[in-house]
Amino acid sequence: MTILIKGVHLDGAVRDIFIDNGVILEISPSCTRPADRTIDGTGKAALPSLINGHTHAAMTLFRGYADDMPLKSWLEEKIWVLESKLTEEDVYWGAKLACLEMIRNGVTAFNDMYWHWEATARAVTDMKVRGFISAVFIDMFEDGKAREQISLNQDLYALSKKYEPYATFTFGPHALYTVSKASLEWMRDFSIEKDILIHMHLAETADETRFSQEKYGMSPVEFLDSIGLLSGRYIGCHGCALDEADAAVLKERGARLVHVPVSNLKLAVGRVFPHRLIGKTGIPYCFGTDGCASNNHLDVLETMKFASLLAKFHTSDPTMLPARQTFDMATRTAADIFRLGEWSIREGLSPDIILIDLARPEFVPNFDIYSDMVYAANSSAVDTVICLGEVLMENRVVPGEEEIMARAAETARALVKR
Repeated sequence: MTILIKGVHLDGAVRDIFIDNGVILEISPSCTRPADRTIDGTGKAALPSLINGHTHAAMTLFRGYADDMPLKSWLEEKIWVLESKLTEEDVYWGAKLACLEMIRNGVTAFNDMYWHWEATARAVTDMKVRGFISAVFIDMFEDGKAREQISLNQDLYALSKKYEPYATFTFGPHALYTVSKASLEWMRDFSIEKDILIHMHLAETADETRFSQEKYGMSPVEFLDSIGLLSGRYIGCHGCALDEADAAVLKERGARLVHVPVSNLKLAVGRVFPHRLIGKTGIPYCFGTDGCASNNHLDVLETMKFASLLAKFHTSDPTMLPARQTFDMATRTAADIFRLGEWSIREGLSPDIILIDLARPEFVPNFDIYSDMVYAANSSAVDTVICLGEVLMENRVVPGEEEIMARAAETARALVKR
């Protein structure tokens, strides 16, 4: 499919952008190539799309169900009880709602960990977005469960080829306190053999660090390093309890991180992501929303603002995470972490693209588009979304959105009554 965006603001100038099957072939003041679809970019700005580095997509079904509770009670009395009842069809509609929400927020790629892997793969394929999808790998240190999980993940890896290019299989060991050493070593070997990303909760709380010290005599990072799990394929989410020694190891191994500020605040994990330490060490990181039970929505724009403001407040340094750097982390850095190529709007490249409506009060006087995106905008400013060379939303309309919302609401309400 060919797409021509006419008269859009790009890097301070008005340009036409011609796209062929997702690849930008021409950026010029006036493109005359015929296109299958023409989009009027008047009064809009073209930017690379946002990437959500950590989600549990189908938890949209739990939005607002169990708020304002201590973490342990929240999990044991509410979340795990509902999750034990989930069917594949439940997860499909929950994930489809998540895809819809992210499209409307300018997000075209997300990194997910949840149950019923194929349901989420079906959802991203139907919605035509990019999902890096892992099943939740939990064995609770039981050999029988470990064998079941290993067999399941082998089957899912083979099945995943059916859902490319929309779904990409990744490993999702939940955390070192729910996954055995033997299972982590198996994932290490399989990920090396097949070049698979590993998506894992890491150093989220002090309790996790205590567990690791008591069981292994090491911090979580030291333990993972001791078994060779850390590499450029490893993506650790949260990282609030990381210290200087941990950061040095992560940097040396080429590991990556995802900062999840809103969820960390809502669940009161007790630590703030160590921005200055991670920045000084130079570990690449991007941003994630977490699931809708511990954040309530999937808005990466909001997450960027929280991340920047928290970094400034926590370090007493207003220069921390400036707007342009923050935006680049949610786009270019994230794309690098997830192997999506160079995420810039330039000829010869193939980023997903969003168009931002500049005819809004929060963009006046528009001295700096990146400042406005991080500190002033919200998701309603996203007008058009293009992913993998297809228009997913234009004029804030996503085809079929009414049915998705209705079916997801019906699914969620039926779930809590089971």
